[in-house]
Amino acid sequence: MGITGVPAGWPADEETALDVQRALRGRLVLGEEGPPPGEGHVTGLDVAYDDDRDLVAAAAVVLDAGTLEVVEEATAVGRVSFPYVPGLLAFREVPTVLAALDALTADPGVLVCDGYGLAHPRRFGLAAHLGVLTGRVSIGVAKNPFTFSYGRPGPRRGDFAPLLADGEEVGRALRTQDGVKPVFVSVGHRISLANACAHVLALSPRYRIPETTRHADGLCRRALKEALGG
Repeated sequence: MGITGVPAGWPADEETALDVQRALRGRLVLGEEGPPPGEGHVTGLDVAYDDDRDLVAAAAVVLDAGTLEVVEEATAVGRVSFPYVPGLLAFREVPTVLAALDALTADPGVLVCDGYGLAHPRRFGLAAHLGVLTGRVSIGVAKNPFTFSYGRPGPRRGDFAPLLADGEEVGRALRTQDGVKPVFVSVGHRISLANACAHVLALSPRYRIPETTRHADGLCRRALKEALGG
């Protein structure tokens, strides 16, 4: 597997990246309901890093949204494309994630990212960034809370509590299984928050983490290990 390079003109400093982020934020579509759960394809996206070698491995795993069976999977390994700056983490991995998506032959359908969308200090996390760049419906599902406040959701599957930033609902802490810790869902692009949560529940029939993320997490780790020679 070759190493994906950093694209020409890719932001190299915080000020430039902030300018790009603001420009892309203006293209975000928030007024669409999005497709219903269980139809077409849904693609899990995740990355794994090797900081010592400055490498990032990305995985894209396409599932049938109705059966949750794997349709296709692809990986890419690239150079980390931006320094670590909180709030700008998408710039570190987007080129490699896009390379993994480009390697697919199946229609990816809805993109499900291991990260945030609107639940971001400038309302433009990884899921929003990838949604705008690809034009696809996208959802952010994070394992851990960001800096926003939220109450404790009820104990049953489907219970949720708003994720709040200055009184604005930017996502939801969603219980995907009875009695387990919630995941943190936020809109990426072209989908409503209620529908995004419905998709996440449909993708989580047995475990806390959606099947999209479970598959992509394992695949990107294997791809990184292979890139490092086993």
